[in-house]
Amino acid sequence: MNTRRLLLFIPLLIAIGLGVFLLKGLSLNPQELPSALIGKPFPQFEIASLQDPDRMLSRDDLLGQPSLVNVWATWCPSCKIEHPQLLDIARNEGVKIFGLNYKDDRESAKVWLKQYENPYALNIYDKEGRLGFDLGVYGAPETYVLDAEGIIRFRHAGPVDINTWAKMKALMSELGS
Repeated sequence: MNTRRLLLFIPLLIAIGLGVFLLKGLSLNPQELPSALIGKPFPQFEIASLQDPDRMLSRDDLLGQPSLVNVWATWCPSCKIEHPQLLDIARNEGVKIFGLNYKDDRESAKVWLKQYENPYALNIYDKEGRLGFDLGVYGAPETYVLDAEGIIRFRHAGPVDINTWAKMKALMSELGS
C-alpha cells in the first residue's frame, strides 16, 4: 500500500523538476549565446572578397589591431537596424570592422552597401556559409570582438545597439584599441 502512495507523488515530483528547469531558462539572456571559440583564434579561411571576387581574403587580413567582425546579410532585417550604429563606430570611433556577408547574393549585397553605405574595411563573401559554420553562427547579425592577434574575445548575437557597443568598446579599450 505504501508503494502505491509513493507512485502517486512521481508526477508531482516530475512537474516540480520541470518547473525549476523552465524557471531557470527564463533568467537567461537569449542574446548571450555561449561560444566555444571565446579565447581561441578566429578560424582559418581563404574566401573571396565581396567587392572583388578575384581577391582572396584570409585570417591574416584580420590581424594587427583589435577589431570587430560583423556577420550580416541583405535578407536580415535586424542587419538594417544595426547598420547606422556600425557606420557610427567605423567613422567616429576609429574601429576597424570586417564584414562577413553570410549566405547572400553578391550583387544584392553590393547594391545594399552602396545604398546604405559601407562601414566595413573588408567584406568576406561567405555564400555557402562555411566560415559562418566554423564560427558557430546561429544567424545574422552576429558580431565578434577580435584582439590584435585574431583571438575571439567576445561574441554578440543580435543587432549592435549603443548599449552593446559600450560593452564592446570597454573590452576593446582593455585590448589596446
